[in-house]
Amino acid sequence: MARGSVLCVLMTPWPLHLLEQRHPGLPLAVLDEHTRRVLHINAQAREAGVSVGVRESAALSLCPELHAEVVNAPVATTAWNDLLETLHTRTSDRVEARAPGVAFVTGSAAAAREISVALRAQVGIAASQEVAHFAALRACPGTVKELGPALEKDYLPLSMTEHLHVLGLTKDQVAHLLFLGVRGLADLMRWSAAQRQAFLGVETGKRVNRFLKGERTTAVSRYTPLTTAEGRLGFDDPLMEAGEVEAALADLVPPLYEELRGRTAAYLTVHADTLGGRLSSTRKLKWPIQESGIRRLALRMLVDGEGEPLKLGLDALSVSFSGLQQPSRQIGLWPGPGELDVVSEVLDRFPSAFVRLEWRNPHALTAGQQYVWVDWLTGAERVRPMDPRPLVEEEAVPVRKEGAAVTALVSVPLFGASD
Repeated sequence: MARGSVLCVLMTPWPLHLLEQRHPGLPLAVLDEHTRRVLHINAQAREAGVSVGVRESAALSLCPELHAEVVNAPVATTAWNDLLETLHTRTSDRVEARAPGVAFVTGSAAAAREISVALRAQVGIAASQEVAHFAALRACPGTVKELGPALEKDYLPLSMTEHLHVLGLTKDQVAHLLFLGVRGLADLMRWSAAQRQAFLGVETGKRVNRFLKGERTTAVSRYTPLTTAEGRLGFDDPLMEAGEVEAALADLVPPLYEELRGRTAAYLTVHADTLGGRLSSTRKLKWPIQESGIRRLALRMLVDGEGEPLKLGLDALSVSFSGLQQPSRQIGLWPGPGELDVVSEVLDRFPSAFVRLEWRNPHALTAGQQYVWVDWLTGAERVRPMDPRPLVEEEAVPVRKEGAAVTALVSVPLFGASD
């Protein structure tokens, strides 16, 4: 194959692959975090009689040597991002990931063999992403399946129905095809384009029809490295007490927190170098992020985290933030007048165009005492012709009648006098 071929690196299900990297050669099971039921098992556990969906106690009774563990989402996400960074650094600058456990890389056959051995992954090589994914599904863990353009026409009809999720089919659609007796892509190719689109839906049907006509995804997008902030601290003597770790975090976390500069972080990862190796723990952060909360969470991860690294002694400590991004300010579901661009444009041309309401006494009996209209920019009270005038006391006004001075009482009306 050419040097710029598409490599599909397949490591699904990803949580089970993580356990196999940490505990090779053991019967393994991934548990649900809430129900403690088995989600994924490896070949050794399946041979021992363990099946997906049973409870942890039942699985252990069937296989006492079973290693069952919960792999939470933050740990799986952080490990997957680290793997993508490794592929980007050592293999190619074009790395694309559609889901955890499936990555597409541009590289050569030699790079594919190196990746398959190092990661014990199923690797497929082809000229497009879809065909490389089909080839990887046929490969064994730690091996490479190469499929050239000349072999696509003969190989693709042999793809099984269970592998059609590569073309965007959902689990329910695959189950319906199996119920109808569709054994693979060859049976689906006998349908007309209208039948495929009617059964699979408009979007999925169009995607399958375009693939069968020869349309492929031959390019791999360029990888964008994740922005992280990390700090490390080494110790002359291993730390064994929680108070010592708290003091170390007081020196390590503040500079790291200042490096955020108002940004938010999705995950907090703590690496502890101990006598037994490096132990890592990852937690998802909640907004708003506070320095004191970061120190408390990191201390809890070191004291009560996976493997309890503090009991082994800390030779070095690393704290890192990942998933950094600038928080966006949400104006609201319906933005106010002051936040609209049109308001500022009108005020630039007509400064006295807008007024706003200013409350004086909401409990007053008359509207004139409850609120007033003020200028939008200056805040000065804006008197309008129809605004009520304040009522004043009666005052004596001299009136002349037939040459004699007569004093009459005249009241100033509440509203403006008419001419």
